[in-house]
Amino acid sequence: MAEVDGKWNCTVESPMGAQEFLLTVVSAGDSFSGSAEGEIGRKEIDDGLVDGDTLSWTMHVSKPMPVTLSCKATITGDTLDGKVKAGIFGSFPITGARVA
Repeated sequence: MAEVDGKWNCTVESPMGAQEFLLTVVSAGDSFSGSAEGEIGRKEIDDGLVDGDTLSWTMHVSKPMPVTLSCKATITGDTLDGKVKAGIFGSFPITGARVA
């Protein structure tokens, strides 16, 4: 099982170009809290789940239009890799690297 706690520099490859944000993860058993902060502003994560090396969470964003993002990513060492589902707009890759 990978150590999931920490700060992660993340990028989502969306149709609007690369969207970068800092993901903060603080795990507690099979859940985690934290935040995502970037161009979308700061969003608290209060429904994060941890399943082994995999994180899943949702974020409600209002820019450029209101949508709920469903995120799922796997941690391998100091890298993060997964998908972000943006409602009717489809799914997009998310990658990240642990902040030293």
